[in-house]
Amino acid sequence: MYEPRGGALLMADSPNTSTPHPRAPRLEYELPVAYRSVSGFVTDWAVNLSKGGLYINTDKPLAVDTVVRLLVTLPGAHFPVELKGRVTRTNAVGVPAPQSPGMAVEFLDVDEDKRTRIAEFVERLRSELPPE
Repeated sequence: MYEPRGGALLMADSPNTSTPHPRAPRLEYELPVAYRSVSGFVTDWAVNLSKGGLYINTDKPLAVDTVVRLLVTLPGAHFPVELKGRVTRTNAVGVPAPQSPGMAVEFLDVDEDKRTRIAEFVERLRSELPPE
């Protein structure tokens, strides 16, 4: 069973930039997410979400730089949101880390409508959830 550990999603800078991008507000919240892996279609939990990416709790993370299609189910939405992402960082099982085993995925080629819907969802939940 997953237990939140208070980690934050770190997004990789593109190789052509030397200054870090400002981090988008993140929300620690469990959302079902589905994606295809080497072993087939997988359903796991995204445990950290921002308009720029998410962190998926999994014992079998994909390799860094793997491009993946995601289906993310936002509460209140009638259909899952389909997104394309790239794995930017992984935490392996058994390796001490501030987060549970899994992978950070940066969204790629997200249209403005989807990015706005995700950002609005994150901000709405941040305002509704009690402070830690």
